[in-house]
Amino acid sequence: MEMFDDKVTDIKPYIKGLFQDPILFSRLMNRIPVSLAIFDTNMRTVFLNRSLEALTGFSSEQVRAIPCKHILRTNMCGKKCPIHSMGADSEPVCVEGDIINRNREKIPVRVSVAPITDESGYLSGWLESFEDLRILRSRETEQAAAFSFGPLLGCSPKIETVFRMVSGIAQTDSSVLITGETGTGKDVLAEVIHQQSPRAQGPFVKVNCGALPESLLESELFGHRKGAFTGANENKPGRFKLAHNGSLFLTEVGDLPINLQIKLLSFLDDQVIYPLGSTKGTQVNVRIIAATHRNLKKMVEERSFREDLLFRLNVVQVHLPPLREREGDVDLLLEHFLRSYVERFKKDISGFSKETRRVLLDYNYPGNVRELKNIVEFAVNICPEGAIETAHLPGYLQDFMGKSVTEKSSEPLLINSDTSELKRLSEAQYSSWPEIEKQMILDALLKARGRRKKAAEILGWGRSTLWRKIKQYGLEETDF
Repeated sequence: MEMFDDKVTDIKPYIKGLFQDPILFSRLMNRIPVSLAIFDTNMRTVFLNRSLEALTGFSSEQVRAIPCKHILRTNMCGKKCPIHSMGADSEPVCVEGDIINRNREKIPVRVSVAPITDESGYLSGWLESFEDLRILRSRETEQAAAFSFGPLLGCSPKIETVFRMVSGIAQTDSSVLITGETGTGKDVLAEVIHQQSPRAQGPFVKVNCGALPESLLESELFGHRKGAFTGANENKPGRFKLAHNGSLFLTEVGDLPINLQIKLLSFLDDQVIYPLGSTKGTQVNVRIIAATHRNLKKMVEERSFREDLLFRLNVVQVHLPPLREREGDVDLLLEHFLRSYVERFKKDISGFSKETRRVLLDYNYPGNVRELKNIVEFAVNICPEGAIETAHLPGYLQDFMGKSVTEKSSEPLLINSDTSELKRLSEAQYSSWPEIEKQMILDALLKARGRRKKAAEILGWGRSTLWRKIKQYGLEETDF
């Protein structure tokens, strides 16, 4: 079986002796639904198969002869590399670590390393396989798992509706359109759909339609043939082809130019792509998952998005609600991200102070889950130890605290003002908002004769909000 030349930059394209006729080496490797790499004895890159190209973002041609540490950038490079303790006779070794892909994303992987030897048993190179562990690593504790679907977390009725939908959607090949505000987790949901589907062993390829200029986007999506334009010195497969037997995630699909909307519509009709510079189509088996924070129906009315494409993408629509509509989820997410960052940064932090928690639960989170996550990461970085205080929160939340107290103090109360205690507070010009809020709850519960559902309606709150504030003010044992 001939695979290598003496020079690492040359790889013979055919394998001889395995079948009656020679077979193309790259075609065989690209059919294997496992991420594979071949390195020479000096750990220079010889070949990446298509699955690993999708995982790393690098093509095999781009990285030929480049040391693996510059491609994979794992936390095992250097002294921790298992190859240092291996030889030609070594059995395969399996280790876990992280790689950094071309988009600078850290991806947890399980790596299996095995030596490649020639007919005489001498070492010729190394074969490595990579298993993406992102979904497995995202599993939370048993308590959190009861409120999660993969890495998605929540217990509110609206997010539970999404969880129920996804389990069924994942088992089909229908196109999916994910809508929702920025920061609600559309990218995470897209990957969950892929990982829960029969295509999970295939590649998950992401393209941000708004991040690339139109002149490059067509080539990036559909590929090009050598000589198709100036600088096209080799054939490029494109993201559609890289996603063969897997899923292609088009995030911010509303930014897709009209001419590429037409090509995407054509693909959805016949599953055939036409690379730039080629008149011959290529059949690919790809599921399309699209996402946007834009109002595509309004864009159709403005003639900036094709109506027929919207119909084809919108076979199944999943809407991720904003965090302000997910009652009860903020508390759950705060605890989840706090545990995560405390463990990552090795901090001795016990939790949030009562005042900090009150601020974080009252805040509206216009940036949704992403903003909440960033706030917790900032606070854990700033807090040296103990409880996270309001002083450890980002500056704009300090402004929010002062503004919210002023606004709340000037709002009319939602309850009657006949009680002597409320009159006393009035005479004191509402010196403390927590005192006022506590009295509002007491009066509402009195009017509702202790029925918390009715008291929540009087206050204009959700039931979980009222329950949280009853616990906050220590009113659980109060009789009415």
